[in-house]
Amino acid sequence: MKKRHVDWLRLLLLYCISVCLPLAVQSQNFDSKMTFQKFAAAIQIIRYAYVDTVNESKLTDAALTEMLKELDPHSVYIPKAELNEANEPLTGFDGIGVQFQIFKDTILVVGVIVGGPSEKVGIMAGDKIIKINGEDAFGKKISNKLVMEKLRGKKGSQVKVSIFRKGRKSLLDFTITRDKISPFSIDAAFMATPQIGYIKLSRFSESSTKEFLEALDKLKAKGMKNLILDLRGNGGGYMNIALDLANQFIEKNKLLLYTEGLRSERQNFYSDPNGKFVNGKLIILINEGSASASEIVAGAVQDLDRGLIVGRRSFGKGLVQRPFMLPDSSVIRLTTARYHTPTGRCIQKSYASGVDDYYEDLYKRFKHGELLNSDSIHFPDSLKYYTPAKRVVYGGGGIMPDIFIPWDSTKISDYYADLIRKGVLNQFTTQYVEDHRAEFKNNYPDLKSFSDGFQTDQNFLKQFTDFAEKEGVKMDEKGFQTSEKYIKLVLKGLIARNLFEISSYYEMVSPLDEELQKSIELLQNDALFKKLKIKS
Repeated sequence: MKKRHVDWLRLLLLYCISVCLPLAVQSQNFDSKMTFQKFAAAIQIIRYAYVDTVNESKLTDAALTEMLKELDPHSVYIPKAELNEANEPLTGFDGIGVQFQIFKDTILVVGVIVGGPSEKVGIMAGDKIIKINGEDAFGKKISNKLVMEKLRGKKGSQVKVSIFRKGRKSLLDFTITRDKISPFSIDAAFMATPQIGYIKLSRFSESSTKEFLEALDKLKAKGMKNLILDLRGNGGGYMNIALDLANQFIEKNKLLLYTEGLRSERQNFYSDPNGKFVNGKLIILINEGSASASEIVAGAVQDLDRGLIVGRRSFGKGLVQRPFMLPDSSVIRLTTARYHTPTGRCIQKSYASGVDDYYEDLYKRFKHGELLNSDSIHFPDSLKYYTPAKRVVYGGGGIMPDIFIPWDSTKISDYYADLIRKGVLNQFTTQYVEDHRAEFKNNYPDLKSFSDGFQTDQNFLKQFTDFAEKEGVKMDEKGFQTSEKYIKLVLKGLIARNLFEISSYYEMVSPLDEELQKSIELLQNDALFKKLKIKS
C-alpha cells in the first residue's frame, strides 16, 4: 500500500462534509480528523485483511444507513438506484396511465387515468392486457413488479399492447406513447349533504394543490357551504404543499408555521390573501396515521381557531428533512429543523428510546386504551398552549383533536376480518363486474342511478358467500350478521369503484363512516362553533 494512498470512502465523506456542512464540522467538540481517519482505517483493514472479497459500495451503503438511524427515525440514506422509486409517490413517474390488478394470472385494467396516454388511444376499464411488445403477458410469471417494469418507461417512448375486450373476437392492438403520470392525491370528493362537501386527501404531492382547488370549485358549484377535509391515514409529503393547502383556509398575514434548528435559522411562513375557503365551517378529520404535512394543516387550522379537528391523536412527526446529494447521486435526507405550529408548539413525539420503539407507538396507544378512550391520554402542563380564542392545545406527540371519536371494532367480526385478509371482497366484485359489465353500463349510466337502483339482495349475497367458501372463508352465520351492513355496503362500493372511479367507493360506504357522520352532525350545530369561538 502506498504511503500517500487516500481511501476513496474518506474522500467521499470529507467531500460531503466540506460541501454541505462546513460550519457544523468546525463547531463539533471532537477531533474530526481522527474520526474520519478511524472510519477510513476500518475500511482499509477490511479491504486488505478480510477473509473474502468485499463489496465496498454495499458496505458503505449499510454504514450510512445505520449511521443515520442513530440520529432520528426520519433521517435516511437513499441509494441512487432507489431514488426514483422513493420519489414516485410524490413526484409521479413515466408510464401509460392505467390502474391495474393481477386477476387470475391476467393483467386487468380496472381504471384509466383521465387525459392519460391509455385513455387517448381508447383503452377501457375491463380490458385485459394479453401481450406487451409482442410477448405473452399472462400466466404465473406475471407480477406487479414485472408489469410496472414492462409498462413504465421514458416519457415519449412507445409500448405496444394487445388487449382482450369482451365481445370482440380478436385481440385489439394499441401503440401507447408514455407520458408523465402524476399520482392522484385526492381519493374522493363529493357532497355529503346538500350543503356539506367532503374531500379525502391521501398525500401531499406535487399536484395536490391543483387537485384540491379543482375539487373545491366543483363542490362549490354544487352548493357547498361547509367542508370536511379528510386527512386520516395521510402520512404527509411536501411541506410547501401543506402550507399551500393550509393557506386556502386562513385569512391573510397569519403565521401558519415556523421552522427552526440548531444550524437552521428560524423561518416563518405566513398566509397570503389568495385563500379559496376562508369562510364557511371547516372540519378536519385525523387519526393515528395522519403525519407530518397533515399535522401542519391540522395544527394551523386548530391554532388559529379556524375549524374543528375531529378523530384521534395524530402520529406526531414535527421534523423537517432536507435532501443532500452525495457524489454518486445517492441522497441523504437529513433532519435539519423542527417545525412549530402558530402557537409555538412542536408536535414531534419522543424518539429517545430508538427507532424500533418509535414505530411501536401505535401498538402502545392501542394497548393503553387510547384508541378507545380519550381519558387515556395525558399531556403535561408544560406542553400547554393557548389559541387566540383562549382554547387549550398541547404540544408533544401529535395533534390532539377537539372532538375525540373512538375506534369501534365491535362491528368487525372475525368472519369479516377473514374476508378482508384473503382479499375475497375485491376478488368477487372484480369477477362480478367482468361478468355483468354490459348490463351495468346499460342499467346504471352514472353513480346516482347505480346507488339508487342496484341492490345487494339475497341472491347476490348467496353468490358472494359461496364464492368466499371456495376461497377458503367458511360461512359463519353469526359473524355475517354482525358485519352484514359493512359487507353489503363495501361490496356495493367496490362494484361502484370498478364501474366509475375510486371516489365512488367512498361515497357508497360513507354511511358506515362514524367519524364522517359525526362531522356532518357537528357542522349542522352552529351553537357549538359559536361556543368554541371557531370561525365559520
